[in-house]
Amino acid sequence: MNPKTLQYLMGHSDIGVTLNTYTHLGLEDATDELRRMEELENARKELEKNKEEKPVSQKMFRAI
Repeated sequence: MNPKTLQYLMGHSDIGVTLNTYTHLGLEDATDELRRMEELENARKELEKNKEEKPVSQKMFRAI
């Protein structure tokens, strides 16, 4: 759940209370976040690679 939504539902005036009470992290959580960061970086590289490709133009073809 979004932490700010949980803060609102629990009636906490400070997000720190919500995060310190309802957030528990472990090695698996860190591994998942690192995997997500790698996937994001791979997606960015793919987008950059696609930007470098020249678009097809009509000049590249000859009418017969």
